[in-house]
Amino acid sequence: MSRFFRAKDNNDNSSNKSTAANNTASHRDFQVRDLYKKGVNFMSNQKFDDAIRSFELALRLDPKFVEAWVKKGYAHFHMGDYSFAISSYDMALNIDVDNYEAWNLKGLAYYKMNNYAKAIECCTKALDANPSDGLVWYNYACYLTLAGKVDDGMEALKRAIEIDISHAKKAVRDRDFENARAEEGFMRIFEVVVLESLRQGYDYVGKIVWATGMDKQDIEDAFLRLGMKGLVTIKEKKSYLGKEVSYELSRDISDNLGETKRSGFFKSKEYSAPIQEIKDIIEILDKSVESVKNGDIDETIDSFEQLTSPAKHGNTMIEQFFDQHRDLRLYQIRLRDKGQEYLDSHKSELTNLLEDIIQKVRGGPLSRTIQD
Repeated sequence: MSRFFRAKDNNDNSSNKSTAANNTASHRDFQVRDLYKKGVNFMSNQKFDDAIRSFELALRLDPKFVEAWVKKGYAHFHMGDYSFAISSYDMALNIDVDNYEAWNLKGLAYYKMNNYAKAIECCTKALDANPSDGLVWYNYACYLTLAGKVDDGMEALKRAIEIDISHAKKAVRDRDFENARAEEGFMRIFEVVVLESLRQGYDYVGKIVWATGMDKQDIEDAFLRLGMKGLVTIKEKKSYLGKEVSYELSRDISDNLGETKRSGFFKSKEYSAPIQEIKDIIEILDKSVESVKNGDIDETIDSFEQLTSPAKHGNTMIEQFFDQHRDLRLYQIRLRDKGQEYLDSHKSELTNLLEDIIQKVRGGPLSRTIQD
């Protein structure tokens, strides 16, 4: 009987030790997270020295805490300590080699050090890990252009704008693209920004300067090229201040893209894309389903291009089916980057996505008027 009780005591001791160990681990995890949160708060208040100390204390308790290494690097970056920042990002990448945020930020540190070759290498790694991040593509475009690889830079910038059109507005003000401003590809980006501004109802040069921050001369040059292409028309009227010049989309372009008519500062009326374009979109979506099922990579990419490109149906998809446009755009990038193998292994996923989009497009207010 005494043995029984002693055995029970031993078991109790083991159980107590296990509980104590679990409690210690939980307490350590709590401390690590608490120190990390304090570091983030210090960063938000621009107290970077204090932030670094908090992250270092957290890393003493958990040296494999990737987010703390990344944030520590970013704090060093804000202080201009780019070498220390890179060392912190390297520690994060030693733990998680596919951490695209660490690769992107490491590239940004090299960019600040004017080492564009290294910055390009880091962006390449970031895009290998996540080819769907528009900001990484934008940074990649900057580094390539600064390194004198202007054509590659314009291609990367195009990819960034496909993911998020706001990158076009940012690019026309960015000095990193100074040596690309005379390139035809970059001039088209000026035109995209001007057309989008005009579509939103900003019909005077002054209004577009205010809305985009672009240079007045760049806007006027873009209008001249767009006018020669027949995409915009000029309107002139006399006032007591002299001659006023405004612009509007040509009728064909307006019908395809839709536009916003503004009256005063607060009133506006939306003109949606015509029913024929919705029919065209549904037809392309139906063809996309077939091309995915048949494993036709070229036809699938071409269909996605028609649905996402601003020069085709992209603007209508953004305006009326924003979430669906985003999904198509991300899959289009993956298909371009990974090719046939990606299509073959994701047929079911892509088919479900397309059929869901078809249902949503058909359920839209304009689609209800279409008789199949």
